[in-house]
Parts: sequence; C-alpha cells; structure tokens
Amino acid sequence: MSEQDTLEVRTVEISYFDGTKRTAEIVDREVPYPDGKLIVSRTDPQGIITHANQSFIDMSGYSEEELIGTNHYILRHPDMPAIAFKGLWDTIDQGTKWHGYVKNLRKDGAYYWVKATVIPNIRNGQLVGYTSVRRKPSRSKIEESEALYKTLMAEE
Repeated sequence: MSEQDTLEVRTVEISYFDGTKRTAEIVDREVPYPDGKLIVSRTDPQGIITHANQSFIDMSGYSEEELIGTNHYILRHPDMPAIAFKGLWDTIDQGTKWHGYVKNLRKDGAYYWVKATVIPNIRNGQLVGYTSVRRKPSRSKIEESEALYKTLMAEE
C-alpha cells in the first residue's frame, strides 16, 4: 500500500471566473518545493500558458503539451480564496508587479506552495502577457498564508 493510498482523497468541483468548471481529485499531500529551483511560466493576456520551464512541468505533474495552451488557473487549488486572485488581477491589470503566496494544485491532486511574482509584459506600450516566477516560500509564510486563506474561505 502506497502513501497515496492511505491519504484521504476528496472530489471537488472547481469553478473558474470564466464560468468553466472541472472536477478534480484532491489529496492532502504536500510536494516540497525543490531547493535552488525557479518555476517560470509565461501567459498571454488572458492567462493562457505560452511557456513553461522544466521546473514548472516537474512540479505541476503535467506534461509540457498539457500545459501549453491551457489557462493557468488549471493549477488553482480549491483551498485558495477567490479574493486572493482578484487581488492579483487587480494589481497586474494596473501594470504593476504582484507578489504573493499561492497553494497550487498538481495534476495528481497533491499540492505545493510557492512564493510568486507576476510581472506584466509590455511591448511597445501594449500588454502582451505575463511572466510568473515562483520561488521556495518559507515555512512561516506558508503557515501565515494557510491561516489567512482559511479565514477568507470561510467568508466566501
């Protein structure tokens, strides 16, 4: 029997801002962020993934082919409050860099935490997309974020 077999699996329907919904199996298992790695991705202005580095592919559990052309929200863990993403979009829509802590959902239902920075990509005065760089977060920031997000989820 594997560790995955002994963990509780819950099936949830995840709804996205564009009206899309999907059913996902969620496993309460954290995959540790690898030391010394940066997760990098780029999206178009609507959040469709146009580039994923190998660290992103490895941590997400998806293949490059599964990621490219898919909305970045495929990684949204249901424990993340919608207001956290509203803050992200409100910030980057103003052309400003955003920083925050995010619990991401892997393809296998496990999760991983990141310290994320999202930067609008402007070319010739036009928004052409976003670059997101993720680093390993400190355990204390993860714990702070978990407590905050639990409170915000209860208010949604």
